[in-house]
Amino acid sequence: MPSVRPKVRTWQLATGAAAVGCVLAAGAVAAAGPWDSGQRKAEREWAAAYSPAGGAHHDGTAAGPPRGRPEPAPSAPGVLTALGVPDAAALRAPRQQTPPADAPADPERKPSRQLAQELSRKLDPLLADPALGPLRTASVVDVATGESLYARGARTPMTPASTIKIATATAVLGALGPDHRIETTVVAPPPRPGGSAATEITLVGGGDATLDDKRLRTLAERTATALRGRGTASVRLVYDASRYSGPARHPIGPNSNIAPVSALTLNQGRLDDSLRGPAPRSADPARDTADAFVRLLSEHGVEAADPKPGRAPAAAQPLAAVASAPLSALVERMLTNSDNDLAEALARQTALAAGERASFAGAERAVTAQLAALGIDVKGARFADGSGLSRRDRASAGLLTALLARAAEPGRPELRPVLTGLPVAGFSGTLEDRYAGGPPATAAGTGLVRAKTGTLTGVDTLAGAVATPDGRLLAFAFMTGDSPSPYTTRPALDRLAAALAS
Repeated sequence: MPSVRPKVRTWQLATGAAAVGCVLAAGAVAAAGPWDSGQRKAEREWAAAYSPAGGAHHDGTAAGPPRGRPEPAPSAPGVLTALGVPDAAALRAPRQQTPPADAPADPERKPSRQLAQELSRKLDPLLADPALGPLRTASVVDVATGESLYARGARTPMTPASTIKIATATAVLGALGPDHRIETTVVAPPPRPGGSAATEITLVGGGDATLDDKRLRTLAERTATALRGRGTASVRLVYDASRYSGPARHPIGPNSNIAPVSALTLNQGRLDDSLRGPAPRSADPARDTADAFVRLLSEHGVEAADPKPGRAPAAAQPLAAVASAPLSALVERMLTNSDNDLAEALARQTALAAGERASFAGAERAVTAQLAALGIDVKGARFADGSGLSRRDRASAGLLTALLARAAEPGRPELRPVLTGLPVAGFSGTLEDRYAGGPPATAAGTGLVRAKTGTLTGVDTLAGAVATPDGRLLAFAFMTGDSPSPYTTRPALDRLAAALAS
């Protein structure tokens, strides 16, 4: 007998896309338009046509249709109004738990009390699933009002695993803004009297964890051009990774999930051709980057001696530079792929912005202070690292939903990448192989749930955003401890999030 698969209605997916796209200022949709800068149009069409059904391990590849070109999207205000979401001025004003007496009723929107009761009836049995293990907490918040609609142990600090990256992302965007870029530079002492050229140059790492072969080659080409302009064809190379301090190794020790944290790193210290996920890693990323730079200089006609570690001279002048993508894109990449190397780099960038040492301890102090400055209650929280690999990290479900709600506020557009970077159920990142193609109770969230995953042995977490059928945008966080197996716990978490969209 053929399986019965749920029908994801086009209007519902469009509502979800509009809410999570427009409210998050990510390229709004109305009716059935694209969102997240138009990149989700194919997801809407696929989810509307496909009868989805299930959750699977997130380390594989999910099939889907080719992405199409986006259609023009309407302006956000009209869609926000259609969804019943307040404008920016209203969200910046003190929040009201109940509407004014003279406010017109929205016949399509359920009263908050009714919705909270429905969520209790729907989520309580799912949260009681033994597959979640003995420790489980939950928080669901109405993004537009900040009102808590469902809370079970929401203030209990838990080991968040990779959902701590939501805090890392919020802190670095709040500290530096979405347009900030991280530079890798080459400097040299000023020309000596008489015009003789300097024979020593310094490759200076700024902390760009996305530096790749292409950009290092560009840097070498620009450096060679500058040196030829000085009449120099042979140099001594010094490499400077001093922008970061403290232990380079993550406390978990050598691990295929993260390289030593260095301000000068090529390809995240990967020793294979992989772009994400576990990989063999360099023991000395800075030295390996310098060696690669020597080879590239040679290809461009400049000979460099064996590189040595050191610091750039105080009076050094720039010869050449390359920059990362904007911070908004780095945050989205970190969240979508759960990129541990990038997370630790962004935590250290937050530390540098705050005048702290760019170390694990300095980053913890800076992230904590930055979140507090954004009005987030950080009592009981700990940010021992930026990636979530540390079991000393602590965050509550309520903290995670508070961060997500803050990032959705129209008055804080600089935080929007916290939400636009969340993986989309059944389509992208660590949710690519979850939701779609399995049981109806899970598949209902395909294309509608956007969430950051978190996984350590015995720990599984899920935090993100979803739109209800009546257009209300919800932030949610579900957290477990001592969970029996990710292969049973993850589907149970997915059912909880999918239930919010149905």
